[in-house]
Amino acid sequence: MGATTIFERMAERSATYPLIVLTTLFFMWGFMTVMNDVLIPHWKEDFQLNYSQSLLVQFCFFGAYFIGSLIYFILSATSGDPIQRIGYKRGSIIGLLISAAACGLFVPASYAHSYPGFLIALFVLGLGFTMLQIAANPFVAIIGSPEGASSRLNLAQAFNSLGTTLAPLIGGWLIFEHFKGEAAIRAPYAIYAAVFLLLAALVHLAPLPEPPRSLEARANAFRHPQLRWGMVAIFCYVGAEVAIGSLIINYLGSSHVLDMPENSAKHYLSLYWGGAMTGRFLGAIALSRGLAGWRRDLLMLAFGAAMFFLLFFINSGPGFHLHHAWPMAVLILGNLVAFLVIGPNASRALGLFALAAAALLMVSINTGGAWALWAIIGIGLFNSIMWSNIFTLAIDGLKEDTSQGSSLLVMMIVGGALLPKLQAMIADARATPTDLDAGLPHSFLLPMCCYVFLAWYGFKGSKHSMSA
Repeated sequence: MGATTIFERMAERSATYPLIVLTTLFFMWGFMTVMNDVLIPHWKEDFQLNYSQSLLVQFCFFGAYFIGSLIYFILSATSGDPIQRIGYKRGSIIGLLISAAACGLFVPASYAHSYPGFLIALFVLGLGFTMLQIAANPFVAIIGSPEGASSRLNLAQAFNSLGTTLAPLIGGWLIFEHFKGEAAIRAPYAIYAAVFLLLAALVHLAPLPEPPRSLEARANAFRHPQLRWGMVAIFCYVGAEVAIGSLIINYLGSSHVLDMPENSAKHYLSLYWGGAMTGRFLGAIALSRGLAGWRRDLLMLAFGAAMFFLLFFINSGPGFHLHHAWPMAVLILGNLVAFLVIGPNASRALGLFALAAAALLMVSINTGGAWALWAIIGIGLFNSIMWSNIFTLAIDGLKEDTSQGSSLLVMMIVGGALLPKLQAMIADARATPTDLDAGLPHSFLLPMCCYVFLAWYGFKGSKHSMSA
């Protein structure tokens, strides 16, 4: 009774403090995930890899989500939900400690100059993030009112996107410019290991409210149709987003687009992930039912302007000036207008944003130069609310099945392992001896198909009966 009362009081007062603590975890796993996008072109050149071989980075990292979540699901189905036994806080700490150990593995792999060694380290890192995802995502969704779940998760994901926005710049500077040789990998990941240990200590010391635990021995999340289709939606969303982000540097560097060098392309990779951050902040406001009318509109306009200047500021420097970034302001304005038209409706927002992403991909595939560049960068803005909306729509009404349902959704992050690998195979299959990038533009038809499915899930597949 005591634990339940404390949780209820905390939920009634405010979810602000625990949300602040949890957003630090979202920031770090966002930062580390997009570090992979920087590692791919680095290792592609260092180890002389083709696209399929270089995309093993994402295959191992996101494949770990599937393996880790499968193990979690088996445990929850046979001997009871682990999170229900140990709690969300301890689950988060375990995830952080595994992540710290994984970053430590980069050090011996760098001394051995071993690509398989790096892939093993990435696999272990993915296992750590699996535990973090299973614990933190539903934690954010349930620490406050159900009506605000999508808004809170969008806000937490916005800080996740702040990490994904900074990673190409910080990681690109460390790997491409500051450090040389194997130290370019060894030194940053040793620092990341220390950061994860520090975060584990901070979470341990922080007083986080635990929601009431169910004593049910087994859960049966599969009985919920919105969850079953939501699993496919997560697979498609993560696969499409990761595939695009993984290949942006190479895509912009191809002669079919702009023949852009890596040091310049990293800024546009940052804008792609920065667009997701911007859209998530806007989505947190738009999907909040506590704001309405001109106050909401004015706040969204202020945030949109602030996000543009933030993105320009963190990217500004030699070779990147205001005249390079103004189309981003136009895209942010279009994203803001879309939110205002849609209103606080999570399923409709998902459906329309998925259609927008598919249309932008079609533009990028069939054009070149600046049109192709800004069309593919704009997808980040419309990716923004997809994870949060899919997740909250899929676990809505699961009750005691929530933790197991979360593990099943996290399992489908394996889309980030399989779809980029499949897209790389498509790109390699259409390459020619004189043009290794010949198949790259049309390989983006694969993520376009994913967005078409996501539109269906938003409009129809997310509907469910609360008595399921």
